[in-house]
Amino acid sequence: MSFEDVKDTISNVIDQASSSLRDISLKVHDHPELGNNEFHAYKILTEFLEGQGFHLTRKAAGMDTAFIAEFSNGSGRRIGFCSEYDALPGVGHGCGHNLIAISGIACALAMKRLLETGAVKGSVVLFGTPAEESTSGKIIFVNSGEVKRRVDVAMMLHPFALDGLYARMLALDTLVVEFFGRASHAGMAPWNGVNAVDAIMQGFDNLAMLRQQLLTSNRVHGIITNGGKAANVIPDFSSAKLYARALTRDQLAELKPKVENCFKGAAKSTGCQYKMYWAPYGPVDDVFMNAPLAECYKTFMEERGAKFLPRIDEENIHTGSTDMGNFSYEVPSIHPAFNIDTTATNHTKEFADAARTEKAHELTLRAAKCLAMTAANVYLSDNFYHDIVADFKKGKPQ
Repeated sequence: MSFEDVKDTISNVIDQASSSLRDISLKVHDHPELGNNEFHAYKILTEFLEGQGFHLTRKAAGMDTAFIAEFSNGSGRRIGFCSEYDALPGVGHGCGHNLIAISGIACALAMKRLLETGAVKGSVVLFGTPAEESTSGKIIFVNSGEVKRRVDVAMMLHPFALDGLYARMLALDTLVVEFFGRASHAGMAPWNGVNAVDAIMQGFDNLAMLRQQLLTSNRVHGIITNGGKAANVIPDFSSAKLYARALTRDQLAELKPKVENCFKGAAKSTGCQYKMYWAPYGPVDDVFMNAPLAECYKTFMEERGAKFLPRIDEENIHTGSTDMGNFSYEVPSIHPAFNIDTTATNHTKEFADAARTEKAHELTLRAAKCLAMTAANVYLSDNFYHDIVADFKKGKPQ
């Protein structure tokens, strides 16, 4: 089978599955579920994949709504894709995870057909990864060893307002801070109290001053999750949740103690006791984009009319964060952005509306075809795979 025949097969498989994928997308979109509670989406995806002949591992890596779908025709290269399906509080699928869910399935279906016909050798693995927006299910997959054990290369797609490859996805960690003071009557005897809200406010003020000395690519932002119960009582407890972000996981490691010191100093100045802890599941790494994989995908997308900014311009764009970064430090990976015909930004109601349109569905399948063609090239070309591994080893930050 020539590579043109391979490309035709991929396009035909995904086109034939279009109506089923559209149905899945709408069912996920119209029933948004928060991270680790995606039971409706989990049931739909796993039942569909099992019906398509994949071997299913349910509750993968100990997560109730995670799965691994796999198909193999023997030894060979092992390609992984990811599907996400969690939603955001308040805005539903404002990050378009319904589209990420079906893009991963589309790629897996195309690779399965190539494996069934013997056009390629090896295996395809679809990771169903819950809670990207909250507890970062991909980190749990990485920590469990499932990623390195099962795949040589990993890929996924993400909807945005434009097509892109090299915009910087930031490393991130989550900090929870709690202050413990002493309650007292705020009017009668405030001097007997130790004000926990003063401590949390002082901590945020310290952060504001710290920002003057931070790299412009650093981000620290958060909310007060408990600010007292009554205005006439000196509050004896307060708490906050914060995100710290940086361009790389090494820069994040340098930033985190500075953030901690802002709140340690606040505790000392107010006389409060404190507790603080970073996310138990570990930090989200920046995405280490594999250039040969990215450029191959870009070529297929440009053949189909996509437009990309020059790489140097893309790299000056600092966006959000994703636990796909943790995959990218384990195996060569890409996380392309694809446009869904909207000017809305992610995490908005407007983007959620756009993620439901027929046009967004069409553009998702276009991107999925190009990602699947990239994966087929990994199976078929020894030189291409050598370049992928060399780029991973050469460029990987230590």
